[in-house]
Amino acid sequence: MTKQSASASVEVGVDPLTAFRVFTDDIDLWWVRGPINFFDSARAVGMKIEPGVGGRILEVYQPATETTTEDVLVLGEITVWEPGERFAYRSEVDDTETRIDFEAFNGGTRVTVEQTLRQGGEKAFYFWPNVIHWFPSWIARHDSAPGEPRELDRLAIALYYEDPAAAARWLHTVFGLDSWDKIPAEGGHPDWLELHVGRRAILLFKLAEHPVSERPVDHAIWVYVDDLDAHFTRSSAYGAKIVAEIHQHGYRRYEAEDLEGHRWTFAQARPTMS
Repeated sequence: MTKQSASASVEVGVDPLTAFRVFTDDIDLWWVRGPINFFDSARAVGMKIEPGVGGRILEVYQPATETTTEDVLVLGEITVWEPGERFAYRSEVDDTETRIDFEAFNGGTRVTVEQTLRQGGEKAFYFWPNVIHWFPSWIARHDSAPGEPRELDRLAIALYYEDPAAAARWLHTVFGLDSWDKIPAEGGHPDWLELHVGRRAILLFKLAEHPVSERPVDHAIWVYVDDLDAHFTRSSAYGAKIVAEIHQHGYRRYEAEDLEGHRWTFAQARPTMS
């Protein structure tokens, strides 16, 4: 049975009107451009919120120019727009409605998001309770950070643990590694975990969820390439062992092993990746 709602709150050290403005105006700056954070990560160049009732929440694939039209995925249409207090929208990619409230709290603002499955609805992508946790770190660096989106590097490392959440807490506490997202609390077991060193990501996965190999896989290298299909053809032709052919779930990727059995994941780079 599909759960009926999901919610989460964060606290930021600015007033509600500023929090509302930064949240909506700067969404493309604080949105983490990870591989699973778009519906079509390989094509995405940004996020956008059009202000006012009737405005749209957009995943942008190609901005409009003098010679081309805007290419976007419409995530939803805004139904409530009250600057400094709240906004809400009705999703066009699933059967949910989302409301985000900005409430004065302890000299700052508590930002609360709630996604609710519409009556009679069946499909729900409850991503906002995870996304909201990216916002405080952007607020904290908003005045000193450059006005550019945080884009990940083309090279990442994946590590496999029996308990990825416990590993994230240990790596954070002992080695001082941090995350653009959040370090999971005790009892939390998110499906996707990223730590970050500068623009590079360290991905943490559960050992049992990795495909069976001839020898245990405890790490892998991730590389983002410009033409995944051509890269797959080359790897196959030159003798790489293909573990998983090209598939897509928000991002396109395939997995292969090299001549000594090391695991590699190749993913389609976004147009904005340098």
